[in-house]
Amino acid sequence: MRDTLTVILAGGRGSRLEPLTRDRAKPAVPFGGLYRIVDFVLSNCLNSGMRRLLVLTQYKAQSLDRHINLAWRGYFCRELGEFIDVVPPQQRFTDNWYQGTADAVYQNIYAIERENPRDVVVLAGDHIYKMNYSPMIDFHRQKDADITIGTLRVSRAEARQFGVMQTDGEQRVVGFEEKPAEPKATSDDPDFCLVSMGIYVFKAEFLYEQLCKDATHENSHHDFGKNIIPDAIDDYRVFAFPFLDENRKVDAYWRDVGTVDAYYEANMDLTCVDPLLNLYDQKWPMRAFQPMLPPPKFVFGSEGKSNHRRGEALDSIVCQGAIISGGRVARSVLGPNVRINSFASVEDSVLFDGVQVGRRCRLRRVIIDKDVSIPAETEIGYDSATDRARGFTVTESGLVVIARGEDLSGSESVEADVQGEAPQHAAK
Repeated sequence: MRDTLTVILAGGRGSRLEPLTRDRAKPAVPFGGLYRIVDFVLSNCLNSGMRRLLVLTQYKAQSLDRHINLAWRGYFCRELGEFIDVVPPQQRFTDNWYQGTADAVYQNIYAIERENPRDVVVLAGDHIYKMNYSPMIDFHRQKDADITIGTLRVSRAEARQFGVMQTDGEQRVVGFEEKPAEPKATSDDPDFCLVSMGIYVFKAEFLYEQLCKDATHENSHHDFGKNIIPDAIDDYRVFAFPFLDENRKVDAYWRDVGTVDAYYEANMDLTCVDPLLNLYDQKWPMRAFQPMLPPPKFVFGSEGKSNHRRGEALDSIVCQGAIISGGRVARSVLGPNVRINSFASVEDSVLFDGVQVGRRCRLRRVIIDKDVSIPAETEIGYDSATDRARGFTVTESGLVVIARGEDLSGSESVEADVQGEAPQHAAK
């Protein structure tokens, strides 16, 4: 991997994930309690032996930059030629923001050329999956390919939101359409299509030539899927590489968490008894920032009394620093420093770092952003009309999202269980 450079596109606005992306880029959105979305592609790179990384940012990048500094700098040794560099937009060639995925790489072509790579790997920073990129790079070189595309089989209904391709017996790409209304099925199964995962390996010199050529076309979208790949199929060697899932399960796991509902379902996948995405695989560890916090704690167990309370969490992920203080949690993901107070009920929900839930609250199918305090006896997720009237974001499926800084009915505090605690003021 010494002659390979990896470029990670992490500048997405993530407008379909609002309000979770109101203050942060999409790759910086927390996921699975402890992680950020970008941690999955970075873990894949590190586990694959790829230690020369450029992370291209754009919108609301401060949170992402801070996270990479805290969680990832220590894994790379600059003296050994290893690095992870966060590269903000520099407007070297135009006064515009990045116009597309290809333009993002083109505007940083100087930084890429300076490293003199043989091949350039281009990855998206906002997908959830586990993959060893080494076999794909080996395949790319064995085929003497100009472009190799990571591919996945999906249903025809799902394929409309991806780049869909057709291949011959040698896995060479002979057709490609970006987000077609009527996707073409694979030759061996009329119900499935072969789609692009947004993972590419390029010959470096070929990439430079195509980016410079595309930059001169005023009508181009300057995008890999819409322009670079379709234009290269007829005249250059473009191949498809099948996704090899490091979970080693029957069904490969890859999620584009581009909408609030898709993001929520991917989090809920983790609470299954045997989830498709295995976070406990020590052979392919998923790394993240590990805050110096105490272990999670579950307190109060006065079963048998008339007003009994029990701190418990069932089928859930509970991160360090969390305290389940006489409340009940089921099928939920709790981030660090979350507190659930007595007689509260949290079901099918995702709570970010520092969320405080007051006594006797009832929460169901709710995503709550960082540091939000839920006043005592609040009920959310049981009546969509009421939740909308209070100004919360409610999806078509009835999922409720509470952003940072939401005003939750004007209560002054969250009723806590331990006497003498400082009051936990509600978010304003």
